[in-house]
Amino acid sequence: MDLGLTDATAVVVGGGRGMGLATARCLAEDGAKIALIGRTKDVLDRAAAELAECGSPDAIGIPADIAEPEQVERAFAEVARRWGGALNILVNTVGPDVRGDFESLSDDQWRAAVESGVLGMVRCVRAALPLLRSASWARIVNFSAQSTQRQSVTLPAYTAAKAMLTSVSKNLSLTLARDEILVNVVSPGSIASEALTGWAESVGVDAHDPYRLMDAITEHFGHPAHLPRAGLPSEIGPVAAFLASRRNSYMTGANVNVDGGSDFT
Repeated sequence: MDLGLTDATAVVVGGGRGMGLATARCLAEDGAKIALIGRTKDVLDRAAAELAECGSPDAIGIPADIAEPEQVERAFAEVARRWGGALNILVNTVGPDVRGDFESLSDDQWRAAVESGVLGMVRCVRAALPLLRSASWARIVNFSAQSTQRQSVTLPAYTAAKAMLTSVSKNLSLTLARDEILVNVVSPGSIASEALTGWAESVGVDAHDPYRLMDAITEHFGHPAHLPRAGLPSEIGPVAAFLASRRNSYMTGANVNVDGGSDFT
């Protein structure tokens, strides 16, 4: 399917690896210009080179810590200079890395979950809005999590932050409807991203086997997908890319599960 992305401009926050990079690959294959925002220059440079090989006519990495407002403003100012002040697509994939049951979590951990899971996205949307409004069409895609719909006792802070992100995204879809900026959410289930595979290796599980990975998730968290394996980043990238594309012309305020059937409501 032609997504209508030839020469479109896109920013993928957290696009240097995992689901963010998988999304960026799909955008690149359809001809989009892409800026990757993340903290590690070497990771971003390698990812940008890969995107150029995938077909992006202009792929760059912009190092920035989205916990720092000044760095976010500087990153989007660079995007504006490079692409004439207009941006078609903003994808936010960064999430919190806070685990622990309710009684074990400190106030600082709760704050960290909201900071990395929500406020970074808020800063990026705020900085991007003038550029999105200047484009002939624009989309925002935010990554939440399936666990907001099916809870885990070991992830209350993570899940709360993701639920907040989903709520803010829904509100943005209403706020920006008059501008015809479409805002949608993707909620991954058990996807073999770096965070999940790193956890698997820490508990002695072969992270490269999606079936064994799902068995471990069942044992430790108790809410597997109905499919008997974990998903792959390459299986969520096309969904996010569609939501970010011109082909998506009438979906806004949606929360799309990519979860292997873990929720049927």
